[in-house]
Amino acid sequence: MSRENASPSRAEKLRAWLSQARFFAEEAYSSRYRGALARARRDEDDLFMLLVFSEMMGIQNPASYYTLELQPLLLERFHDWHCRQGMEHSPLDHFRCC
Repeated sequence: MSRENASPSRAEKLRAWLSQARFFAEEAYSSRYRGALARARRDEDDLFMLLVFSEMMGIQNPASYYTLELQPLLLERFHDWHCRQGMEHSPLDHFRCC
């Protein structure tokens, strides 16, 4: 009986040690790239803020012209997207997909 009680404890200790070792390995690997990842996240946030607030400030959205090329590709996925968002029908009055 005492061996059965000792086995789960040993397994739990091994799992805890492996979890800590995995955490240490991930931290050691990713520590070099933290600055680059933070910079990339900041750049993305800046671009998003520009796109969101540019129309409010009277500046035309610079991405609208370039995203027209993507529209045919996205039209195929539009129906799945609006269904996932909980909209039974297309939210666009001039575009019906279902």
